[in-house]
Amino acid sequence: MEDNKIIDNTEVIISEETVPVETTAGMVVGNNDMVQAAVAVNTFANRKAFQEVFDIGKMLAVSNLVPETYRGKPQDCAIAIDMANRMSVSPMFVMQNLYVVKGKPSWSGQACTALIKASGEFKNVSPEYVGEIGTDTRGCYISATRVSDGKTIAGPLVDMKMVKAEGWSSNKKWQTMPELMLAYRAAAFFARIYIPNALMGCHIEGEAEDITAGSSISKGEAVDPFANKNQEVKK
Repeated sequence: MEDNKIIDNTEVIISEETVPVETTAGMVVGNNDMVQAAVAVNTFANRKAFQEVFDIGKMLAVSNLVPETYRGKPQDCAIAIDMANRMSVSPMFVMQNLYVVKGKPSWSGQACTALIKASGEFKNVSPEYVGEIGTDTRGCYISATRVSDGKTIAGPLVDMKMVKAEGWSSNKKWQTMPELMLAYRAAAFFARIYIPNALMGCHIEGEAEDITAGSSISKGEAVDPFANKNQEVKK
């Protein structure tokens, strides 16, 4: 037996039988979850839906399990919940990996790699290092297999020569953890090219600081991130 319900001007078919459905993030949900998702998608278009999300945000804001930056801030928690619903991920994933740096929301570096994997468009996602450690030739790019056609995609190469030319090296993290920062920046470049919507317009860890510190634009020394790496490598 099926009943049709109208939720935020969207007709949703409710069935007594739970039918698994795969979301864009590769998560399998049942019909009840679909109803919740339908409500969440229109959070800011419906007063009742917005209030429900805000009420949940108030509950999370007093929990000791959420990151300290979200405690006592139900409005931030509500936005995190809305972002999570739109991305088909857990609200805790957003709250644990989204920070405000230099006034700009930024994803953690590890979250960027997770978002590439969760997009469902790529598999076998991994950072590939080239060059000699401790020299300007040391670099990293993201390699991944595109699900739609099985091709291996090589993202833009980020090397230490680029880091210095762009003025990023003034950020201490490039001096203390260069291998990790290379991987994070390579993931950011890959995501911006192939899954830009998944980033929700946010920066990736280190970008906000580097944009502030970077001086290559004024010096006319900006490096083309696509110059050193072919975008597609046949499998």
